Amino acid sequence: MTAHTPPTPPFRDPQLPFAKRIDDLLSRLTLEEKVSFLHQFAPAVERLGIAAFRTGQEALHGVAWMGPATVFPQAVGLAASWNTDLVRRVGEAVSKEVRAMRARDERVGLNVWSPTVNLLRHPLWGRNEEGYSEDPRLTSAIATAYTHGLRGDHPTYWRTAPVLKHWLAHNNETGRDVTSSSVRPRVLHEYDLRAFRGCVEAGAVAGVMPAYNLVNGRPNHVSPYLREQLRAWTDEELLVCSDAGAPSNLVDSEHYFDTHEEATAAALIAGVDSFTDHGTDGSKIVARVNGALEQGLLTEADVDAAVRRQLSVRFRLGEFDPHYDPHAGTGEFDTPAHRTLAGEAAEQAIVLLRNDGVLPLAADTRIAVVGLLADECKLDWYSGTLIHRSTPLEGLYERFGAERVAFAEGVDRVRLRTSADAFLKVPTAPEATDEVRGAQGALDPALLAGRTDLPPLTTDAVGTEFALVDWGEDVLTLRAPDGRYLSVAEDGFLRAAADQPGGWVVQETFRLEPHGNGHLLLHMGTGRHVCVAADGVRVAGADEQSGGSPEVFELIVVESGEDAVTRVTAEADVVVVVAGNDPHINGRETEDRTTLRLPPQQERLLAAARAANASTVLALVSAYPYAIEPGPLSAVLWTAHGGQAAGTALARVLAGDVSPAGRLPQTWYADDADLPDLLDYDVIGARQTYLYFEGAPLFPFGHGLSYASFSYADLAVRVEDGSAHVACTVANTGDRGADEVVQLYTRAVDPSVTRPRRELLDHRRVRLAPGARAELAFEVPLSAFAFWDVAQGRWRLESGPYDLLVGSSSADIRLRTTVTLEGEPSAPRPVRGHGLAAVDFDEQSGAEIVDRTKTSGDAVAPVAGGTGELVYRACDFGAATGVSVSVAGEGSVELALDGGPALAALTVDTPTPGPYDYVTVEAPFRAEGVHDLHLRLRGPLRLAHVGFTG
Repeated sequence: MTAHTPPTPPFRDPQLPFAKRIDDLLSRLTLEEKVSFLHQFAPAVERLGIAAFRTGQEALHGVAWMGPATVFPQAVGLAASWNTDLVRRVGEAVSKEVRAMRARDERVGLNVWSPTVNLLRHPLWGRNEEGYSEDPRLTSAIATAYTHGLRGDHPTYWRTAPVLKHWLAHNNETGRDVTSSSVRPRVLHEYDLRAFRGCVEAGAVAGVMPAYNLVNGRPNHVSPYLREQLRAWTDEELLVCSDAGAPSNLVDSEHYFDTHEEATAAALIAGVDSFTDHGTDGSKIVARVNGALEQGLLTEADVDAAVRRQLSVRFRLGEFDPHYDPHAGTGEFDTPAHRTLAGEAAEQAIVLLRNDGVLPLAADTRIAVVGLLADECKLDWYSGTLIHRSTPLEGLYERFGAERVAFAEGVDRVRLRTSADAFLKVPTAPEATDEVRGAQGALDPALLAGRTDLPPLTTDAVGTEFALVDWGEDVLTLRAPDGRYLSVAEDGFLRAAADQPGGWVVQETFRLEPHGNGHLLLHMGTGRHVCVAADGVRVAGADEQSGGSPEVFELIVVESGEDAVTRVTAEADVVVVVAGNDPHINGRETEDRTTLRLPPQQERLLAAARAANASTVLALVSAYPYAIEPGPLSAVLWTAHGGQAAGTALARVLAGDVSPAGRLPQTWYADDADLPDLLDYDVIGARQTYLYFEGAPLFPFGHGLSYASFSYADLAVRVEDGSAHVACTVANTGDRGADEVVQLYTRAVDPSVTRPRRELLDHRRVRLAPGARAELAFEVPLSAFAFWDVAQGRWRLESGPYDLLVGSSSADIRLRTTVTLEGEPSAPRPVRGHGLAAVDFDEQSGAEIVDRTKTSGDAVAPVAGGTGELVYRACDFGAATGVSVSVAGEGSVELALDGGPALAALTVDTPTPGPYDYVTVEAPFRAEGVHDLHLRLRGPLRLAHVGFTG
């Protein structure tokens, strides 16, 4: 007898549509198997030949965490190029390296968690480096380009499956898992959602990751916007992956639910499909889901919906069609093309902020390069390990010749003397090998341990001279002469062991605390003081007694950084000061900045350089903006940490081999006083970002200079077929080829509500030879001129005049015209009948938006149970005779018209049983015609709705 080959199951048939194949596979999976798929690390199902799968592979500006890879500029630097074609090519290179690395290391995942599209609303946000821009349209354009590159061009199979981070309104690390972003409807639709929406609608996004924070009192991981907004934008199945540990936060830190079963069920029903929690251990999530099923909080259909979305991504990645996957075996890794692209991206990311003519530098210029970042190529938390490395110093040596470049780092050279009149000493370790943190790759680099194979610090009569850098807020690093940083491993000993500061909890930072006639040395990572013990130098134990008593050190300064800078700068033609930040210190994930100022040590170095040489150029290499005094400086440049080619790129720009054409993707403010509170997400009410800021910025949004000059002419506008067609001509009037970034803005001339002072509609980066000109055309849908009308709960294009502005920045406008658009006229808000949703205010003070229920809806409450005021403009009352309010809690609501005296007061004397138990309170109230309505809220109450009768 001949054995029959079993028929191919439909889910393995590449001729069938994915939807039918997923239906078939779902029908074959048991409930137990489907539940196991809900964890980030989904196990294999051997009986069906299905491999294990994990969601999540960091790839923000190169493949991260998995060892050596091409490192491109930080995300904010890529955005500074304002070049969507470049960013698409970077995304394409990154995705090809993902495929190449996956072929040799199964730990590398194809579901990439990138890009970050959170808007750079506030420059003190610790994760500024991860985002693209403060402007939603620029952010969406850059993110769309990157995701198209990550996805690939094949119509069916994706090279990688990108997930956008972090949904939604997430710009603070301070209390990031417990703070709530109060986002009113206009800000929600016109600002925060817009950045995500354009990218999703472009069709290159596999899903999103909810953020740790709450929005309007409700955790993002149970947000109704996942269903009401995100999944309404596309017919594609979108995978929602939780952030790490966030499912547990719903109970443990946010206390939003009483049990993990309730929390897991609520997140799954809201739309979370993959739970990233407890590392590789899926047992806890499986137990929670099973508990929720047993308690009737979930159904198998709920589980199926989530598994279907995950399988949709796996099918698109070609997992079930290995012979048809066009991306299988096509990975490219560290190719010459990728190295060239890294250099091109680094060059295009550089922004020239100021130039009095000193740049570009002549080939025979004698240069003194100084500063704490002059010989550094810094990485961040989401970087891969460098294969190639270029520092500013190395780039200048290569471009101008080492004989023309003098160098002083500007660190303080110090010794630390103990109370026993000995000095801290780094022992020699001849057998030690050089190790780079993370070079072997790790699924979770937070778990990487410090080195213990090197001898701990000791003391002797001579000691070691350390390089001390104060990174601000008295947080310092100490580096040994061999380049290794002092670090503390799990055994508590101090060693010169780290190639760079880094890690989830940085173990290379210290603070000197005055104590008597000396200083205690506090290790920041452990929060413990350094002591000198018989077996070596270590941190004290938890009780400050075990392990020894804290040592009192005398700081001996052998040479100050200012003296070193002065020594090398006086004879130079030009001084280049390279300043900025270390991405792991004072402004990073988990830690917001506290000021825009440069750290004092770097301000002193800059002052010393300027005092010694009037021709001083400041090159800022940083993940975020600074407030500096540019006036005394000959030139100022900014670049984000530029990846493996950063130094070469900077040198080429300084030399004029490349004309800079980067543009600022966010406003640079002049002073901390210009900033709103970090937790104030109302960009309209608080006048935030270039859209609404009314002050004078240090450098405006879109700013960036060139070595060439450009003229603008021939602005023409016509409105037809639902779009505004804008055309202009740009010519290079300079003597060198260069790029220009042409920016198109609009402004509503006579709006009925507060509108942006200037709003980006589109942009184009163009390359022009000397004397060349280009005709540019923009097609802008009229919907781009609309605003979210809270009175009608929808977008509305308001009839009236709109300025169209073309220029090289938001402040440098070269051409302008005004066009009158036909839309809908403004009309009073009819409130008698439907009443007012409390959240649909036009202005507020002292109030915040909270959750009306745990599943949906918004209410408004006074901040901290105090007093808040809401204003609703142009309300048409008809002839109202009564008012009712839907409230929970206790307190009062007062009503007034046009800022006059209170006409009614509605009070809840007996507190409602809970914050979601609403009662209706009524009172007489007379109003006729159209008035501005003012509501004053007092006490710990939630207002959901106001109704009127008559």
